[in-house]
Amino acid sequence: MEQFLRVGVISSTHGVRGEVKVFPTTDDARRFEELEEVILDTGKEQIPLRIEHVKYFKQFAILKFNGIDNINDIEKYKGQPLFVKREHAAKLQEDEYYIADMIGMDVVTEDGTYFGQLKDVMETGANDVYIVDSEKHGEVLIPAIKECILDVDVAENRIKIHLMNGLV
Repeated sequence: MEQFLRVGVISSTHGVRGEVKVFPTTDDARRFEELEEVILDTGKEQIPLRIEHVKYFKQFAILKFNGIDNINDIEKYKGQPLFVKREHAAKLQEDEYYIADMIGMDVVTEDGTYFGQLKDVMETGANDVYIVDSEKHGEVLIPAIKECILDVDVAENRIKIHLMNGLV
């Protein structure tokens, strides 16, 4: 399981006082209001940043970090991801999973036959869609509904599915 979970990506600067527009990669953009700190991953280092304040504009969260008061101090981080430690991540409800924990899981059919590997999760309005890379069928889209997803076992790194007619 991942130690850090991505909550957003710095899209651009906002004004000249060090604020940034962040595109949320969490299912609840208002989540930033509850966070005290995020971790900026530059690719070379991980920098903890304390959140001073949060506001919203369209689909973006606008964050201001303590100690960053100038556009020049933050501009170089455009396009970089922001993470939180797992213990600060949003609590999951029953039958909810962090996408980062699911990527790469083995996908098997209800009779236990290996079907493929989970490549990605597409978040749509109605339900998520699991993108499975299958050697036999290529890329297969499986709706994340109870009729198709029979079991998700993070400890065993396995998802059991029912292939409804028309999916392959």
